[in-house]
Amino acid sequence: DTLADYFAEAGYPRTRILPIYYGFDADLFTRKEPGASPLLEKPPLIVMHGSFDHHHLGPIAEEAIVLVASKRPDSVFRFVGRKTPALGKLLAQVERRVPRAQIECTGFVPYTEVARQLEPAALGIVPYEASTGTHCAFVAKTVEYLALGLPVVCTPLKSALRYFGCEPLVRFSGFDGRSFGERILSWFEEPAGNRHALTAAASQRVKAELDWRVIGRKAVDFVEKIQEKARSQGR
Repeated sequence: DTLADYFAEAGYPRTRILPIYYGFDADLFTRKEPGASPLLEKPPLIVMHGSFDHHHLGPIAEEAIVLVASKRPDSVFRFVGRKTPALGKLLAQVERRVPRAQIECTGFVPYTEVARQLEPAALGIVPYEASTGTHCAFVAKTVEYLALGLPVVCTPLKSALRYFGCEPLVRFSGFDGRSFGERILSWFEEPAGNRHALTAAASQRVKAELDWRVIGRKAVDFVEKIQEKARSQGR
């Protein structure tokens, strides 16, 4: 939606713009019926997956990990994806500040196997730094975490706020590592019953709205309507 606003402000007709968001494969990312809550198990696992670019992992991620590792030294951070220069820099900085911080790096994982790496987690994180690009992005991580029934902590990216601002399974921080870390810790304190009560609705919502097949149908329908209107006007 935020990206669509830029196109509209630049003069492109709003009626010819359809934000289709970023979807997921609902056959791969499916919620399992909750058993024992990972939020109450030791150690709590915090996950992040993706390409690990510099805008994904900066001061916010570093400060948040340092805070959580200091207050909950039993917690484990798992990064699912290639070890990029940005991830390597983050790991070195955290090790320097909190040598006993527990961090796992899986290396490259095929998309079909990513969900398996995320399922045991207590929550998923989206610690993006602020920029015009990140505010326009509709982050797939958030969608896939929710599909699995995982709580989410995310920085206040405009597109994410507009779509998930009323989603109780997503907690937004400020654009700073301390508030981000505090949101992570707040999920550790959430009673299992409260968390479980939220997961089904969140998972069902993203499946109904953001499965790739749903998004594809909406995009095709929109294009066909535009074409039909153009034909009816003799264009």
